[in-house]
Amino acid sequence: MSVYTKIVALLDDKFGIAADEVTETTTFEELDLDSLDLVEFSMAAEDELGVKIEDEEAAELKTVGDAVKLLESKGASV
Repeated sequence: MSVYTKIVALLDDKFGIAADEVTETTTFEELDLDSLDLVEFSMAAEDELGVKIEDEEAAELKTVGDAVKLLESKGASV
C-alpha cells in the first residue's frame, strides 16, 4: 500500500470522501476541508503512518499530493 492510498483511505474514513473524488492534484479546499479538518487529518496521518507533522507544515498543505510528498519525506511507513 502506498502513502497516497493510505491518505485516500484516511479521507474516506475520517471525512466520508470517496476515493474517486481524490487525485494528487485535488486541493483540500475542493474537498471542503477547513483548517480544523486539516488538523484532524494531520493527527490521523501521524497515527496511521508513524510520523510527526508540525503545525507549520500542516498549514502549508494545499493538495493531496503535498501531503503525500511531506509524509514520504518524513519516512512514513505504510
